[in-house]
Amino acid sequence: MNEESKTYQNIICTFCGALCDDIEIKVKNNKIENIKNACAISRKKYEHAQKDRTVPQIKGKEVKYNKAVSAAAEILSSSRNPLIYGLSSTTAEAQKAAVELAEKCGANIDSTSSVCHGPGTLAKQLVGMVSATLGEVKNRSDMMIFWGANPVEAHPNHAKRYSILSQGMYRKNRKDREIIVFDVRKTPTAKLADHFFQVKPNSDFEILMALQMLVSGRTPTSEDGRIGGIELVKLKDLAEKMKKVKYGSVFYGMGLTMSRGKYMNTWAAMSLVRNLNDYGRFVMIPMRGHGNVAGSEITMAWQTGYPFAVNFSRNYPRYNPGEFSAVDLLARREVDAAFIIASDPAASLPHEAAEYLKKIPTIVLDPHWNLTTEIADVVIPSAVKGIGASGTVYRMDHVPLQLRKFLDDSWPDDASAVSRIGELIEND
Repeated sequence: MNEESKTYQNIICTFCGALCDDIEIKVKNNKIENIKNACAISRKKYEHAQKDRTVPQIKGKEVKYNKAVSAAAEILSSSRNPLIYGLSSTTAEAQKAAVELAEKCGANIDSTSSVCHGPGTLAKQLVGMVSATLGEVKNRSDMMIFWGANPVEAHPNHAKRYSILSQGMYRKNRKDREIIVFDVRKTPTAKLADHFFQVKPNSDFEILMALQMLVSGRTPTSEDGRIGGIELVKLKDLAEKMKKVKYGSVFYGMGLTMSRGKYMNTWAAMSLVRNLNDYGRFVMIPMRGHGNVAGSEITMAWQTGYPFAVNFSRNYPRYNPGEFSAVDLLARREVDAAFIIASDPAASLPHEAAEYLKKIPTIVLDPHWNLTTEIADVVIPSAVKGIGASGTVYRMDHVPLQLRKFLDDSWPDDASAVSRIGELIEND
């Protein structure tokens, strides 16, 4: 029976941390017919939403859904030191259920934050971060600095909706903003900038500390007149400009958090921004990659007191990045089972860590096939978040948004699956 087309407005795209909420989807017969306002990446996400879907499997053989869930519960309940990992592309409700499951199993629980913006979170714990909403930055910021971030390619609608090209209340267009980019290469974002500072690889900390000195009226020494590959005189001019702006903003990416220095790089940037608030308003926002990676830290901190890399082996949460983070646990072969939720570590983690997943019982909860499902002992399908499943997600500026489903899905959502596994372990 043919149904009439129905248009859903203000749909939230969950691909990246920008969580654009102006997507318009036309649906007929439970299929997407047309997509509006989506960037190139988002469009592909929706076009492939119903393709390459997982089915319940145990050891490569298709089984009933409940049997796959029971097998997952059995693996986790018999494990002495399991790992729960991923979480950044699922809902806050599923993240909360995963923390509860970790507590029941005495497991380690970690999100993809530990391999991307985790160092920035460590820096926030040391010095704090002056931040704001994307709306406030869009409306007020007259200087925008992008450090180790390339939103034109990684967050295609960010410039149009929130930053460089956006139409704000007080900053009406591109002419009302000064755009500055720090990066190791001239990215497409750098080509839109008024000033591009090419950073010598792994010199971010040196440059940031030099800017701190210049802002405070001191001059760093340099034998060749350069700091981190940038002329000292240009950094001095920038420091004076930063002190004179009404509202400055810094968007930072993995080029800052994962280069040499890691959390000390973001510590230096956050300290600089804090000091600039003596002269005017200055804020920072991380350019988060996964749709709800900010939510993974928020939910885990709300549940345990810590943002990632948490261990429940002693029946209370312990926090120690480097000891309880996924890459380290897998590389040292300290875990004997893994439950991967909405992530693909076989494609993204270092080889030694990813390879170990083949040697231990591995469970994957994901709506689509990927490299990790290929090596998993148990595969549990789930509804696609923001398409076939509702829930809560957090934008990169920590603003919570509510997903609305607009298609019927064959499988339960992540939160239901994780909660069911926990119930089976509890009743075991």
